[in-house]
Amino acid sequence: MNENTTNNTIGIVNYGAGNIFSLTAALDRQGISYGMVNTEADFEKYSHIIIPGVGHAGAAMQKLQQTGLVEAIKALTKPVLGICVGMQLLTDHSEEGNADLIGIVPIETKLFDKALGIKIPHMGWNNVNFTNNPLFINVKPLAQFYFVHSYFIEYNPIFDIASVTYGNKFSAAIQKNNFFGVQFHPEKSGEAGEQLLKNFYNLKIS
Repeated sequence: MNENTTNNTIGIVNYGAGNIFSLTAALDRQGISYGMVNTEADFEKYSHIIIPGVGHAGAAMQKLQQTGLVEAIKALTKPVLGICVGMQLLTDHSEEGNADLIGIVPIETKLFDKALGIKIPHMGWNNVNFTNNPLFINVKPLAQFYFVHSYFIEYNPIFDIASVTYGNKFSAAIQKNNFFGVQFHPEKSGEAGEQLLKNFYNLKIS
């Protein structure tokens, strides 16, 4: 456990649609305490919750619904971080599979437009333009983070806390109350990503 904090432990929602190994390896490197959320009761064990996710948003939502955890996630008041598809699950709807998602943040997940002359998926390192937000404390301005995605979250200044332009401007990170999401993979983004995970671990939601 991080010696600068007390009783903070991250619960990782274990619903079969996330690359949990790389995430737990990054948390291990930071000395951050974590465990797995398999049932609704498990949410009580942890101070912070991460929803990981890779692959297809519609399929990920189906898996999450099968766990019976969706309503419990909606009711959380502790800090929650969705990563990649886990971030997309926080939105209303995805064009991927024409899927209705959890609907915590009233924005859409959309497919990149090939007509803009961009390669899909968007893959690799990108400079991220972030706002003054506790998730980005001690992260260098325009730091690079690692992305792998074909679908993006539409830019909305109400919820946007970090943006990237790839063909068009999209949200690389969002926040609504205690719910945060990042489209990039902090666990694969070196020093900046590990700082972001540490910042999330230290978040206090009043």
